Amino acid sequence: MNQTKKPMSRTKKILLGIGVFLLAILLVVVGTVYALWHNEISTIASIKLLRERNDGHEDGAVYTMNVKGGFYLDKFVEQGGVSNDSELIQFITQNITKGLIKMEIEDPEIACSSFTAKTEDGDQLFGRNYDFSKTNTCIVFTEANKGRHASISTTDLQFLGLEPDQNLESMMDKITSLAAGYTPLDGINDAGVSCGIYMTYQGGEKTVATDQNTDRPDFTSTTLLRLILDYADSVEEAVEIASAYDLHDSAKTSYHYMVADSSGKSAILEWVAGNDSTDNDGSKRELVVTYNDDDAHIGETEAAADYQVITNFVVLPDYYAASPAEDKKGVDRYERLYEELGKTDGIVKDEKAAMEVLRIVGRRNWKNDDNNGTTVHSVVYNMTDKSMLWVPNENFDDPTAQYEFSIK
Repeated sequence: MNQTKKPMSRTKKILLGIGVFLLAILLVVVGTVYALWHNEISTIASIKLLRERNDGHEDGAVYTMNVKGGFYLDKFVEQGGVSNDSELIQFITQNITKGLIKMEIEDPEIACSSFTAKTEDGDQLFGRNYDFSKTNTCIVFTEANKGRHASISTTDLQFLGLEPDQNLESMMDKITSLAAGYTPLDGINDAGVSCGIYMTYQGGEKTVATDQNTDRPDFTSTTLLRLILDYADSVEEAVEIASAYDLHDSAKTSYHYMVADSSGKSAILEWVAGNDSTDNDGSKRELVVTYNDDDAHIGETEAAADYQVITNFVVLPDYYAASPAEDKKGVDRYERLYEELGKTDGIVKDEKAAMEVLRIVGRRNWKNDDNNGTTVHSVVYNMTDKSMLWVPNENFDDPTAQYEFSIK
């Protein structure tokens, strides 16, 4: 016997229509959110805890993050950069969070050491200690994008206002970490260019930030490293980038930089005006570049070496001639690194041997000449094969703390 299907009631039709409408609205909202933030959502989803905090050893937590997309750096360049941290925060807030969530960027005082060297097989290395205090760090991977290089860099999450004694767990903290691409401390790109940033305490009794003011576009301390990592094919191109912008140092302090590439060339980039006792007007400073193959004016040790060393003082001769010796921050570590590398003419067996050189000037093995009690991370970048060996907080003897990454 055939059954007659009952017609749907008017109420059910209305409820079904409402359900379809709400589903359509939901799909539109989801689609809009994905269209606006699909790169940011993918980046947040990529955050992984690499190593837990160890408060007893003053170890902060270590994270990795894969940045998807171009993180608006091309737009940053097109608008002429920014001239201070407030403008950088505004740019990141408007573009990454579409103005919905305000971010913070801070640049604390840091004391660090770096050197270049060569392995017995001929690979070019860039070693770096980042000295500060207990803090959480993030190893940041960026993609090659629209004529830009892929890179690996390290950032201090405290720069983004994230507390050193708290893990990166809340969604708000993860959203804040999206700004990490703009705060690299050191890194390497897929062209084999490495670079790092180091404090210089310029200005005599009171440190004065570099604050150039010409008609050139602008960048702040860490955004210089970002531009080098993304756009430089060589040391010379890194110098061209630095020369094309006005530098505005962050946190009311001063910095210099070292950059190197797979050819074995390196350079120290410094902004100076006069000597330490007169260099107290940041707007008058000009870029001075000291290459590893053209540094005989510094001293006999530097002239005889193909490698290069940097710590926390300006390397230009006579810069401290009218200042007390204690103004020359990090000179003891500088001399010790040259002494150690000089034993083998700047040639080390491999990355692990270079890491042993960094151990010598780590905070736990060195009498501190500043308030930075921890070597937060030590890294050796192999600029020949575009890889890195990374160790947190001087855990040199712990095999579980030896991290190797490669851009390839």
